Amino acid sequence: MPLVVYNTLTRKKEEFRPVHKGKVGMYVCGPTVYKPSHVGHMVGPVIFDTVKRYLTYLGYEVCFVVNITDVDDKLIKQAALENVSVTQLAERVTADYVANLQRLGVTSIDHMPKVSEHIDDIIATIQGLIDKGFAYAASGDVYFDISKDDDYGKLCNRDPEQMEAGARIEVSDKKRNPGDFALWKAAKPGEPSWPSPWGPGRPGWHIECTAMSMKLLGATLDIHGGGLDLTFPHHENELAQSESYSGQTFARYWMHNGLMRIRSQSSKIKDGVPGGSEKMSKSLGNEIIVSELFKRHQPETLRLLLLGTQYRSPIEYSEERLAELKRSLDGFSRFFERYRRVTGESFYAIQAPTRRGEFDPGNSELLRDIARLRTSFLEMMDDDFNTGGAVGTLFELLTTLNRFADSKQLEDGNPAPEVLAEFKRGVVVLRELSQILGLFLTPPAEKKLGGDDRIVAGLMRLLIDLRNTLRTEAKKIADKTDPTRKMLFEQTDVIRTRLAELGVTLEDRAGGTDWRIEA
Repeated sequence: MPLVVYNTLTRKKEEFRPVHKGKVGMYVCGPTVYKPSHVGHMVGPVIFDTVKRYLTYLGYEVCFVVNITDVDDKLIKQAALENVSVTQLAERVTADYVANLQRLGVTSIDHMPKVSEHIDDIIATIQGLIDKGFAYAASGDVYFDISKDDDYGKLCNRDPEQMEAGARIEVSDKKRNPGDFALWKAAKPGEPSWPSPWGPGRPGWHIECTAMSMKLLGATLDIHGGGLDLTFPHHENELAQSESYSGQTFARYWMHNGLMRIRSQSSKIKDGVPGGSEKMSKSLGNEIIVSELFKRHQPETLRLLLLGTQYRSPIEYSEERLAELKRSLDGFSRFFERYRRVTGESFYAIQAPTRRGEFDPGNSELLRDIARLRTSFLEMMDDDFNTGGAVGTLFELLTTLNRFADSKQLEDGNPAPEVLAEFKRGVVVLRELSQILGLFLTPPAEKKLGGDDRIVAGLMRLLIDLRNTLRTEAKKIADKTDPTRKMLFEQTDVIRTRLAELGVTLEDRAGGTDWRIEA
């Protein structure tokens, strides 16, 4: 099936057809950098990083832009509270944001333009809107006149009066219409400002995205992405000013991701029923700071949480869910260890296809199952980037490969070359599909053992050696009714049982016994 994308503007799924054949321009609204990143800030970047990965897999050349808002009222207020300059605050918070993206595997962003670096472009865009009669200057401010835009409100599918009701719209007696929005704000004493034809000031929120996106991607974007909460007023206003300025369609596909929600602490359980959840945001004071989260959980666990649902659906955050996902990822880690034992090779060194192509399973029963799951995965992604369904298929693929390894006893001897070849081809598909989701791209960093860790590792090896000695001695006694033989085997069971009570699992294989600590 062709790739289809749900378009917020038309409220339906449409076949994906970019402006220029083989090329895609994608713009996603980034953060206002006034406080450290919370988990909600990571949703869009992870989702659209995966969108780019899949589009690239389909053969498109993708330019992915995420902006940084480093000029804003919130920044000015926070900088004053911290007694630092706006620039110092913005640089520090931007560095935190970028570091968190890197740890989450969001590596596909091509440009991260900052508002402060595009003031001239913004001023030129505002002047163009004034010249065309869509904007007006008023005592140092400049406003967009929504009455001049005949289809204002088409993204939200509401008329201006409906959108004004209940919305946080800046009140000003300088406006011609209550819904008019600021393109340029006159500077107040002590605020950062830039010279302009209307006097010293700074850009409004919405105009920055129009100017920067057009500068980097042209008048018409293929994909404009962002959180559902940006639909109004930000994206509605951005759409209005952009199309008024250029006279062209601003974005072919508007993609809005669902928001991060966190279970309400006040309503976890009521009458035995789980409580509701609420949006994660700084204003509600319930945000989870990403850098703090990474002290408790691996970044890959968070990435899996963010991709575990269809991107338009809300994502519910909880420590319990992260712990569950960590156990699921441990299953992949154990399989990668198994693959190394069977093949002597690293899963992370596998060179898997990076472009979509045909997969011929031949007469292999295993590879026919693999081909079916691969097709299912790709169909999920073709259907509006359904990463939730794709993740589920990835787990099915893992189960299929483990069952094959068990049934062929791949770890118990030297498997036939053709059996090993089947297994390895199946694992290549696992690598191919997981890298589309940005999972398992690099091996985990080896943990440096401190003094206590070395003691634990040494004690575990001592217990394992003792258990193996007991088993060996027991097997030397041929008489199965011999009480000494029975006692020796019972002692090996005691060691396994007591370790299990402590959360330690032993795995006996032909090559020896390994151990791991269960979460």
